[in-house]
Amino acid sequence: MKQMLGQIFRSGRFRLGFGIFAAIVLTVLIYPLVINDPPLEIVSRGTFLAPGIYVSVYDSVTASTRYTLIIDEAAARRIGSRLTADDRAAMQEWLVGTEIVEEGELNLDDTAALLELWHSSFDPAVRIPGMTNADRNYYIRLTASLDGLLATEGAIVAAPNATTGELEEQGVIEQTDYVNLSEVPNFRVLPLGTDNFGRDVLTELVSATGVSLIIGLVAGIVATTIGLILGLVSGYVGGVVDDIIVFITNLFTVIPSFVLLILISFSIGQEQRGAFTVAVVIGLTSWVWTARAVRAQVISLRNRDHVSLSKLSGHSIAYILAMDILPYIASYVVMALILQISSGILAEAGLSILGLGPRTTEVPTLGLMMNWALIYQAHIFGKWWAYFPVILVIALISFSLNLMNTGLDRVFNPTLRE
Repeated sequence: MKQMLGQIFRSGRFRLGFGIFAAIVLTVLIYPLVINDPPLEIVSRGTFLAPGIYVSVYDSVTASTRYTLIIDEAAARRIGSRLTADDRAAMQEWLVGTEIVEEGELNLDDTAALLELWHSSFDPAVRIPGMTNADRNYYIRLTASLDGLLATEGAIVAAPNATTGELEEQGVIEQTDYVNLSEVPNFRVLPLGTDNFGRDVLTELVSATGVSLIIGLVAGIVATTIGLILGLVSGYVGGVVDDIIVFITNLFTVIPSFVLLILISFSIGQEQRGAFTVAVVIGLTSWVWTARAVRAQVISLRNRDHVSLSKLSGHSIAYILAMDILPYIASYVVMALILQISSGILAEAGLSILGLGPRTTEVPTLGLMMNWALIYQAHIFGKWWAYFPVILVIALISFSLNLMNTGLDRVFNPTLRE
């Protein structure tokens, strides 16, 4: 056993695949110990918040020590964040379209002149050719956001008087005031932002990866067990039993397994489709190629001398299959299990994208995350953090398992060794 493991881990492909897969599993196990937030907890009212660190504005203003920093680019960055190049181009389009300025006369880099001209000229009632209500509302929102953009004075913080109810000045926040993030009592790190429901994508992704791995493992065990038993019996017993099993196998081969999986999942119903149920259904529809391959292996082994000797010794069929044949195909069974786990994860993802996966309110899966991103058009609005990390994790899991399988194949199949 020790020698076999040494041969396996000498394979570069197996080591790489095992390393990637182990890193994914360790992340799934360790992350909840550090961040124990519920994976489906809503952490924001807004949807698709971009990745970053979110600091409480109230706490940063009222409870933190302020520091004065002189950053030359601060004003330019502030202006650039509120008046983008697209905004400047849209303003130019309106000003040119209303014939206030000639095309080419306006310097878009001169922010002061551009804002002065815009505030003195913009009229929401005036429309340019091709202007829609959405464009009009955009210009109105843009105009409101530009008030005080070039101001150099600080912002006054006021609060209502407990007696009179009138606002009273509490202090002034200068533009050179900064706070130390570690001194702000409330902030939230969202490395992958939030999804369409305002949930932490990273926490959800880690939990979904764990659930999908369990689904793949259960589906792989079910499919491999069924295929192994049918393949062993069919290949060794032969005769009528073999004909019946081959007929059933061919019947399942003719019907595409994914179509059959869709029909079964649809017939179960949304409320009854838990993660374990979906995993079992996937396993029940994906055993065919394992059974055919095991049968072919057993047929080549059933007339070996040690098997014939075991027959003459009066051993039962179950004993011969378990003790005299199974050890010779054990390596192939392990490789089949690895591939079945990978295909199970991909099958769940495909089902969930179609809306036929596990219950959406119970646990997240990688497929469900893709389904949510697809329904709420994250790919259209450019919210890449809602779907790209999911695609990457699915690809890494499949890639690592296939690398492990290729490495095992090179170890156990001498004809493939370099």
